Amino acid sequence: MLQLLINSDMPRNEVNYIMHLEAIALKISEDNRLKPWHISLYYTLFHLWNSTKFFNPLSVSRNELMRVSKIGSVNTYTKCLKELHEWGYIEYIPSHNPLVGSQINLYRFDKSTSKSRNKTSSKTDDKTEGTVVRPYINNTNNNKPSKPLKQDSGKTQFSPPTIEQLKEFFLESESTSKEAENFFNYFESNGWLVGGKAKMKNWKAAARNWISRSSNFKKPEKKNYLDVNQDKDYSIPL
Repeated sequence: MLQLLINSDMPRNEVNYIMHLEAIALKISEDNRLKPWHISLYYTLFHLWNSTKFFNPLSVSRNELMRVSKIGSVNTYTKCLKELHEWGYIEYIPSHNPLVGSQINLYRFDKSTSKSRNKTSSKTDDKTEGTVVRPYINNTNNNKPSKPLKQDSGKTQFSPPTIEQLKEFFLESESTSKEAENFFNYFESNGWLVGGKAKMKNWKAAARNWISRSSNFKKPEKKNYLDVNQDKDYSIPL
């Protein structure tokens, strides 16, 4: 965890923590140039800045910043620092001495109304002058028009008949209980779909069609030509 030795008697600069984070979150959301590494590195720097009571400049350790921000490449780390500097998020002051750490100034985005301003970096005040903090938008879909609610069309939902209802209807339609059972078993097995696709809407209409079709396919009774009339008188000549 990034830590610095801080004198507890040092006065704390009046940076509004919440307003700063809300402003920077909005700025990040609108900046398409930023990649996850930029954001991770910035929040790591902000955490370090907060631990120093918001005093500039920060003397940073490259290895420690890379560890906390989860950046594994030195080139990526250096590139992100330079781009955050170019795009106005921080002021990066590189050190060419391996024994001396680089320095970083973080700009204020909290738009504090306090009379006490951060005087540790005049460049910081120049960058934050005129910064407007807009309300944080928690839902990115707030501005999308809401879909109109579907009104009830008044249509009743289909309810499959019972086998008893079908038998009663088939008998009233001069059919048989067996045909009612056949109708029930067929549609119960396919989920009450007409033609195997459309949901049934009126079971009585479907039953009438079933009865009509079943009557057309009834097989004529076969005549048994071997039947013999027992009352025939065989004494009568042919």
